[in-house]
Amino acid sequence: MRTASRSLKPFFIWLALFYSGWLLLVVMGGYLQTALAHWPIAAAMAAGSYVAGSTPMGGGTVGFPVLVLLLDMPATLGRDFSFAVQSVGMTSASIYILCRGQELEWPILRAAMAGALVGTPLGIMFIAPLASDLFIKLLFASIWCSFGLLHLQRIREITSYVGMTPHHQSFDHRAGLIVGFFGSMTVASITGVGVDMMLYMVLVLLCHADLRIAIPTSVILMAFTSLVGTAVKLTLGTVQPGTWENWLAAAPVVAIGAPLGAIVVSKIGRRPTLLIVSVLCVGQFIWTLIHERANLTAWNISSALLGIVLFLLVFQEMYAQGYRMARRQKRIPS
Repeated sequence: MRTASRSLKPFFIWLALFYSGWLLLVVMGGYLQTALAHWPIAAAMAAGSYVAGSTPMGGGTVGFPVLVLLLDMPATLGRDFSFAVQSVGMTSASIYILCRGQELEWPILRAAMAGALVGTPLGIMFIAPLASDLFIKLLFASIWCSFGLLHLQRIREITSYVGMTPHHQSFDHRAGLIVGFFGSMTVASITGVGVDMMLYMVLVLLCHADLRIAIPTSVILMAFTSLVGTAVKLTLGTVQPGTWENWLAAAPVVAIGAPLGAIVVSKIGRRPTLLIVSVLCVGQFIWTLIHERANLTAWNISSALLGIVLFLLVFQEMYAQGYRMARRQKRIPS
């Protein structure tokens, strides 16, 4: 017990520093009423932070639809809030993961972080401004719907992997750099989430990675990308109005909620959590279509459905390629 306590010392120091800073900011800055007035997002992020710590999905995956679909806020606010709140919640989960010494796929993670360091600013400056509010909503909905459908189809197999398929280190560098750069420049810069899911898909579908490796690795990448995204938005002065107020309310919840998600899921297993989250991913796509029905055209709906099909086809090709890689390494009987 003493050894475990020592290993978690940096995590407890981080929590002490964060909560001290947050309390000082709220009390001395006179923001207590502001934080209390935004309690709905804090309540939602209690669930969102659990998702962030226990699945390959950032807390913004819950925060985005709550702000945008339930509270009728702009999608750009949902994106900026996702970056900001994940900078606390997923950073907290990452510190906990590192303190616990959980196994990570470091070669691909380091390359992905290098890619995200370049791709995130480029995406925020040059790609995200081109995306309309409706496009952001439909992109978010389509990506996570395809994620949910894939897991509903292959949940038993995905949760049964042990270790990883052996592969050359050059694969790690190429795959990580591609995922980090293009995932952050496109999906993450537009929606505030998603690069973690893309890395997770590479690890699980191509490398047959154990979820105990794939999920913590993806959490750290999203934490890093969120910190970069928040820093860029603050530097450019383009943070959407309302982000700060919602962050004030949600930050103290996610700081402890995301690590708790990692702890709880280690006790109950990842399959039940992934099943529930997958159903919610499909449900939020339907919710988005209903919520935006007044703005949708036949072209919009067709494009969203086509997006799901295309994502699933990519996932299927990755799965097939991963199976061939595993066969070559004689991990799967002929």
